[in-house]
Amino acid sequence: MKNKRQLIVISLIFVQFIVALNYTSYCQTMYSEKALIGVGDLNFDGNDVKLQKEVFEAFYNMQNAALKDSISIQIVSAYRSYKRQKKIWNRKFKKYTSQGFSEIESINKIIEYSTIPGTSRHHWGTDIDIVDNAVEAPKKMLIEQNYTRGGVYSKLKNWMDLNSEKYGFYLVYDNNTARKGFKYEPWHFSYKLVSKPMLKDFLTVDLIRLLQKKDIAGSYLFSEDFLKKYISEQVLDINLNLK
Repeated sequence: MKNKRQLIVISLIFVQFIVALNYTSYCQTMYSEKALIGVGDLNFDGNDVKLQKEVFEAFYNMQNAALKDSISIQIVSAYRSYKRQKKIWNRKFKKYTSQGFSEIESINKIIEYSTIPGTSRHHWGTDIDIVDNAVEAPKKMLIEQNYTRGGVYSKLKNWMDLNSEKYGFYLVYDNNTARKGFKYEPWHFSYKLVSKPMLKDFLTVDLIRLLQKKDIAGSYLFSEDFLKKYISEQVLDINLNLK
């Protein structure tokens, strides 16, 4: 009996050890900091348009389904590197300051639609900006009026409203009036099964250290309070299904 009790105790300790080990593994991040901020460590499918393999396959299935309804979904922006996002940011900063906006006004204007380099969801290869290639492209494609009633991409928007979530794609910056942060973007969708765990890992990155880099125009104005607000509103105030 004594040996039997000892065996039971040892078995229970072993089970507890395995549970603790699995919990520790679960709590560890799946993605490296490099992968999360757009400087490498991810494998992509595609050439000009790059997405993670699982995302690319889901998009391909959605695209084929839309073609049956005479809608040709075209991606105009997918994976975007840190370097590319930095060029966009610095170009806009220069543009707005040259127009007479102060540096902080320029930053606030940029973050109506564009992210600080290192914080873009496009760094993950999970997010897409889309248009309908079956219609003639307007001079400015990614503006809200193109996707509203009567707009050139309104049929695309209606189709996505009805079908995108069947394929795992969710609108990121929806038109929820209570939402803060980036303005409504009816063209920007994210593949939830991959982007949701990536967001969780992204929030473990020391973003304040990351974003106060000198190569980002105006970064000396990124105070701790500014960055906390930016993370709360621009990074986290998104479609609730993606959090």
